[in-house]
Amino acid sequence: MEKSKINKEEVYPKHIGIMIDGNRRWAKNKKLPTFFGHKRGMMRVVEIINYALKKKIPVLTLYGFSTENWKRDKEEVDYLMDLFTKFAHKYAPSFQKQGICFRHIGGREKLPEKLQEEIKKAQELTKKNKKMVLNIALNYGGRDEVVRGVRKIVKKKFLPEQIEEKVIFDHLDTRGLPDVDFIIRTSGEMRLSNFLPLQAAYAELYFPKVLWPDFDKHQFDLALEEFRKRQRRFGK
Repeated sequence: MEKSKINKEEVYPKHIGIMIDGNRRWAKNKKLPTFFGHKRGMMRVVEIINYALKKKIPVLTLYGFSTENWKRDKEEVDYLMDLFTKFAHKYAPSFQKQGICFRHIGGREKLPEKLQEEIKKAQELTKKNKKMVLNIALNYGGRDEVVRGVRKIVKKKFLPEQIEEKVIFDHLDTRGLPDVDFIIRTSGEMRLSNFLPLQAAYAELYFPKVLWPDFDKHQFDLALEEFRKRQRRFGK
């Protein structure tokens, strides 16, 4: 079979989703408290955001906290919520200067009030930026996103015959953004775990064994190289 010609623009991802996984295992392997893993993981988040911007990735979505993660110990959840709050407060000004548009995806009501405030401020401050869209998924679950989207459609009183695929996607958290081209899940786990199930219908999947705190620029380059090798057919 003749190999299809590879167009560089076609194989370069326009939307990357990263499932941040392995912070707790990283800390356990080093005989450190779990919190150290999350703190180190947040440092890596900042590094990868900046590197993705340098690589001119149009959209980056990071899975930070799922709708199922509330089942964890309260002490750990509280620590994570505080970490996310400090992240939004600290980095929103630099995102503004860098041209990064900060967006939150997921249900906001269940998040702590202070975190909600910081998210709102960050989104307002950066909403006109065009260089890169950064989605932070907090209290996010794909099924929950669909339910919330359907409720919005019902409230607007769409008729059954008016509901098409575009209508549904226009009421998701990622409205207006391209579908996910590439999903990376660190730590070697090979599951999507309710992450962008509709948007990632044709995404390429990559499961490096490296734990998230060790997923550096070199690992990101390896991921991009792997994506370039894939031949995407979209059912053709």
